[in-house]
Amino acid sequence: MQFYFLSAGRSTQLLSETVQEIQRQQPDAYLEAFQLDLASYESIKKFETLLKQWLRETDSEPAIQLLINNAGILAQSHRVSKDGLDEMIQSNYIGPFVLTNILLPLLKNSPTPSRVVNVTSFTHRCVSSIDVSENALRGMKLGQCSTAKSYPLASTYEYTKFCLLLFSYELHRQMHTYSAVSVTAADPGVVETKIMRELPPSLSWFAFFVLRILNLLQKPDTGAGAILDAALAPPEASGKYFFGAKGRTIRSSWLSYDTELGKLLWEESLALFREVQQCSRM
Repeated sequence: MQFYFLSAGRSTQLLSETVQEIQRQQPDAYLEAFQLDLASYESIKKFETLLKQWLRETDSEPAIQLLINNAGILAQSHRVSKDGLDEMIQSNYIGPFVLTNILLPLLKNSPTPSRVVNVTSFTHRCVSSIDVSENALRGMKLGQCSTAKSYPLASTYEYTKFCLLLFSYELHRQMHTYSAVSVTAADPGVVETKIMRELPPSLSWFAFFVLRILNLLQKPDTGAGAILDAALAPPEASGKYFFGAKGRTIRSSWLSYDTELGKLLWEESLALFREVQQCSRM
């Protein structure tokens, strides 16, 4: 049986570079790249169509064994997507929620136990109270923020990562008891990436400088450890929060384990998903 590694992202250039790098390290790897923008429902649906077409053309099992939701942005200002949502909220949370739900039939169809890994952040701990209403998920409360100075980029980012974690636990509760789909959360810690590229260069440089001095900043290869742990852990690890590699699991914030809040987030997210879906058909 052949196993394919499917890479999806917004930039075709970066996708091509990623495929080339993997093939350089693993010449025998089976790879396929798809363009996908999680801030666009249209893009997600197009990806679904192309993926199913590719599965048929390659005579592959109509199944997915592993889904890693790793996309994330730190937007400097409030931007509204084509779907009428705050772009950072849609990219970091709504998009992964929609994509995961669309791909659930393929995950459930896997002949071996399948896994969803959601990449969250330690910044979720900054959230002590939260509004998960449909309007909040749309980012409507941010609508009057028109400048970088007024847009609460840090708290919005923390909000998205908390929602992604809360969603992970709710999906675990729904899936693990009745199917072979397990769900884990991965927190790589502070990793030197380009996520702060929208911020002034001097600010991002200073932030990385301080983190480096404190010995908290990790290279991407090191930061990927927690994600690999979350992906390769046994099925009984479902519902765990992996942090800092070496197989380490810890407790996330107390609020993230609120089951009623998790159910409410699911209901509101699903309602928003259906509304966006309906609008796309008009």
